[in-house]
Amino acid sequence: MTEPSTWTYLMDMDGVLVHEEHMVPGADEFVAALRENGIPFMVFTNNSIYTPRDLRARLLRSGLDIPEEAIWTSALATAQFLEQQRPGGSAFVVGESGLTTALHNIGYVLTDRDPDYVILGETRTYSFEAITKAIRLVENGARFIATNPDEKGPSREGTLPATGAVAALIERVTGRAPYYVGKPNPLMMRSALRHLGVHSENTLMIGDRMDTDVRSGLESGLQTILVLSGISDEDTAELFPYRPTKVVRSIADLRDHVTDPFKA
Repeated sequence: MTEPSTWTYLMDMDGVLVHEEHMVPGADEFVAALRENGIPFMVFTNNSIYTPRDLRARLLRSGLDIPEEAIWTSALATAQFLEQQRPGGSAFVVGESGLTTALHNIGYVLTDRDPDYVILGETRTYSFEAITKAIRLVENGARFIATNPDEKGPSREGTLPATGAVAALIERVTGRAPYYVGKPNPLMMRSALRHLGVHSENTLMIGDRMDTDVRSGLESGLQTILVLSGISDEDTAELFPYRPTKVVRSIADLRDHVTDPFKA
């Protein structure tokens, strides 16, 4: 494979750079190497709870200095999508400040009275009342959007239901499936490419999940790197009908050759 003179790096956050509140060993040196070589990068998360400012603070606590403008969330991708689809619209939101802030920033009105959209995002406080309201609004014609399809997420106490699980509940009742904006929808990758002003041919995606990170990178025309520091392991990767361009143990394996990441 002929490599471009300068790569752009897109990378997942959880499982690649951090585990919960702890930095993956060597992630800080990897980010430093990107900066030293003037390589543009963007950090991704399908989680829509937090704003980029919140996530920057979280990453700083773990020892990683990532600027706000280099953090791209499913909430931001959803807002960008809606701004293109229906500028100045309205929405009923089930979600947290990461999503509501992104929608306010594009001029959306948040309302439960005849909204254009019902938008479901990640939250730790799903209420039966809010879900019931969402169901009735969808039944009455509101378009159904979900920030991401992840059915579950990790916590210190164990598995948590995530956006995809609650979306399935609403879909089962209404018979209306949501449009998912986040990974593995390549829309999220393409929105980041536009934000950075770069081309897919010169961009690679690093992730820890075959079903979201690698798939979305592949479908966006990117080279892909699977790290084994998160969800997928080598055995899991073999179960899928597609392959990443490269597999490494962790992000630390790339720190010494960020300019030629596919070096044998």
